[in-house]
Amino acid sequence: MTTRSALRVAHFSDLHYGPRNLAEADRCFGAAIERAVDAGVDVAVISGDSTDHALDLHSPSAVALVSRVRWLADHCPVLMLQGTWSHEPPGTLSVFRELGGRHAVHVADRIGQVGLTAAGEWVVSPGWSFHALPQGVVALISCLPSVNRGAVAAALGAADAAGATGEHVAEMLRGLAPSHAMARQFGLPTLLVSHGTVFGCTTEHGVPMAGFDHEFTTGSLFDAGAQAVLLGHIHRHQCWELDDSGGRRCIAYAGSIGRFHHGEAGDKGFLLWQVGPDSAACRMEATPARRTVDICFDGKPDLGALRAVLVAQPVEGAWVRLRWSVPEEERNDIDRAAMRELLAGAAGVQFEGRILPVVRVRSGGIGQAGVMRDKVAAWAGVVGARPEPLWSCLDELAVNETQLIVDDVLAEPEAMARGDTQRPCIEVASGLKEVELAGDYLEFSRGAHG
Repeated sequence: MTTRSALRVAHFSDLHYGPRNLAEADRCFGAAIERAVDAGVDVAVISGDSTDHALDLHSPSAVALVSRVRWLADHCPVLMLQGTWSHEPPGTLSVFRELGGRHAVHVADRIGQVGLTAAGEWVVSPGWSFHALPQGVVALISCLPSVNRGAVAAALGAADAAGATGEHVAEMLRGLAPSHAMARQFGLPTLLVSHGTVFGCTTEHGVPMAGFDHEFTTGSLFDAGAQAVLLGHIHRHQCWELDDSGGRRCIAYAGSIGRFHHGEAGDKGFLLWQVGPDSAACRMEATPARRTVDICFDGKPDLGALRAVLVAQPVEGAWVRLRWSVPEEERNDIDRAAMRELLAGAAGVQFEGRILPVVRVRSGGIGQAGVMRDKVAAWAGVVGARPEPLWSCLDELAVNETQLIVDDVLAEPEAMARGDTQRPCIEVASGLKEVELAGDYLEFSRGAHG
């Protein structure tokens, strides 16, 4: 074995190369590689989800990713971990084994360990771990790809798969501890690379992951005995540290390389690690991720208010998401063209309008009521309205021709101008908007009774 004081590692994760993310991912990954090369890192690790989904080899996204990894491999050895199965179907990463750069690319698509030699070559364990440490290695890296939950469910049953996953992963991690302890005795840095969710971590949208079906806890990861734990899957950088008899140990998510969704908090980037036999530390290096801005209206978007927001918070070059919520009858009153004109300086605009639907309320008995007066009385009981002002309207509907009623309504403005009192039926009808009695249900717009 060859001892080494500290291993310099560039830790990238969640690149998500694909048609939708190509510009963001490639700009940010390119900037990160350039900075890692300038820092003179000894090895690069990509901890899963290099692709957003299966890619054809001739696609621009695949060509761009292969080109970037080749650039990285011309500088230092590269380890690529299998990520989430829906993002990286089995075999997606196999082509990277054949890149033929100055240094080898190791694709970790099974549970196992690899040793890094002083010449920058990879020594791969025949099984899930080494029985004895290979000669000439300067670092030991344990690899745990993303767990295939479908396989776990097939083996144990869907009902038991969630809880059993964490238990089996924890047992496997404890099994790695002796080899990490042996490597530490020989003065070798030890790393664990994996892809999954740590209980209690926080997503990029600020949501704590507190379920009981996650792969890891910080305790199970520390039980593996590696100095550094390099994680992927969660798009927000965060870390946990522990000082004990084994020295300073650290668990960290690198987070996603770029900002792929609105509402993501924190910087985007990659991690620069310094890993020794009894110490580990990392620091975040930010990438030029795109800037996102959210503008929200509780009701119909107000152009004057939007202008004021844009003065206070310029959106030149930013990606803007504008949200609003309106009743269904006002859905066509939104002036999208005017808003796009005000947001012309933004790099991209996303409109998210929420339509408040017509409310359908159960009112037993309306369908069985024999006459309209009884139906209206049942409706009034549901909405808390007084039915008495409607009786004269119902009487007028029963005895007058439709055209006569229409003529009276159209003549009402002239009567008001002369000082005549508005009739109760017109007054009530103007407040109710549209009401439909259908079977035992009532339909009315949100604004009708507010």
